[in-house]
Amino acid sequence: MDNRDFYSSELSELCDEYRRHNGFNNEDYLTYGVKRGLRNPDGTGVMAGLTNICNVHGFLIADGERIPDEGKLTYRGYDVNDIVNACIREDRFGFEETAWLLLFGNLPDADHLSKFKDILGHYRELPHNFAEDMILKFPSADIMNKLAHSVLGLYTTDPNPDDTSLENTMRQSIQLIACLPTIMTYAYQVKRRAFDKKSMFFHPVDLKLSTSESILRALRFDMKFTDSEAKLLDLCMILHAEHGGGNNSTFTTRVLSSSGTDTYSAISAAIGSLKGPRHGGANLRVRTMMNELMEDVKDWKDEEQVYNFLASIIRKEKGDGSGLIYGFGHAIYTLSDSRAVILRRTAEKIADEKNMTDEFELYKTVERLTPKVMKEVKGSSKVICANVDFYSGFVYDMLGIPSEMFTPLFAVSRIAGWCAHRIEEVTYGGRIIRPAYRSMVHNKEYISLAERTQD
Repeated sequence: MDNRDFYSSELSELCDEYRRHNGFNNEDYLTYGVKRGLRNPDGTGVMAGLTNICNVHGFLIADGERIPDEGKLTYRGYDVNDIVNACIREDRFGFEETAWLLLFGNLPDADHLSKFKDILGHYRELPHNFAEDMILKFPSADIMNKLAHSVLGLYTTDPNPDDTSLENTMRQSIQLIACLPTIMTYAYQVKRRAFDKKSMFFHPVDLKLSTSESILRALRFDMKFTDSEAKLLDLCMILHAEHGGGNNSTFTTRVLSSSGTDTYSAISAAIGSLKGPRHGGANLRVRTMMNELMEDVKDWKDEEQVYNFLASIIRKEKGDGSGLIYGFGHAIYTLSDSRAVILRRTAEKIADEKNMTDEFELYKTVERLTPKVMKEVKGSSKVICANVDFYSGFVYDMLGIPSEMFTPLFAVSRIAGWCAHRIEEVTYGGRIIRPAYRSMVHNKEYISLAERTQD
């Protein structure tokens, strides 16, 4: 749709009309006990369901008080640190094992894992003519929107798209986990040609590669990457694969799944949720913020200059005007986000190899100063820490991955968790999710058109 089709003056008048007749007083939310954002007064989430898939720990409750604690993330009861450390110790890829664990609830043995990898490799390729008809003919400047559009398009290629049986939903889930990375890399190549005026290239899919290897191979003109690069991306994908049923995109998956809709509709909606800058899109906002900081601050080692820049963000003088320092704070984590801790530790080892030590040290300075700035400038007493979004973009930078791929990479990782939650909701949920909204409308007497006047 061309925005010029809508005259700006008419649009402004319509928006003024809306504002005159809409809005709420903040006191109303307190009066009626509305839990905005489905949050309790202490910031915890409203209990909406049960899950066996994941647990996110970030605080303790003692005598009704919320006590900050070190963050811990577990997949099906297994500490994500143990999963990551095992893959590093055994020098192997772990995203496929993580996807199995999330879907089925147990760790696969060597034979099951090998067969699962073969299945994922088989489904890595897109349906016949799908790339041409769905991606090449309809390029998008935003890869997340192309992912959502393409996932919906897969509905038309599925011979049995609406069957919500466990067998069919599992089959759809595995196929989506396998092919979403391919859709992402194709969408990026088409975006390069259509919007960046650069060459695009498509490499044949190598069915024997891991997911992270397939992504790096598809993104690079010469198809070359190192084993350490692929395993670093694999680590990022493990950390992004799941984060509990209450995060916005996973809850979106649950809400749609509870209605009985098809898998493609549910996953497409989750992608749309993850795109938002308050959710998965935050990693790109972090990179934009840090780029501005690096240009503005002349001496990265001068903590006073860095402090002043962060303070100006909070005062809405710099940054995107939101007053937010992106990459900090979380609904659950307080003292630490274990995913950010792992990424920081990993980034430190690789930054020297990539000649990015100074930039990494700046990230650490921002991480150290932000809680102080929040307390002194904003007056906030909330305990905050760096979250996974703060370091993930820096790691992607070291891998040479363009910034417009940051959030899509989040999506191709998180789809493993989305599918696990969809299967659990469809199989055991039993009721459509329907929270209540209190109506603030007062009854009015209808006025005929001839008798109406402007307010």
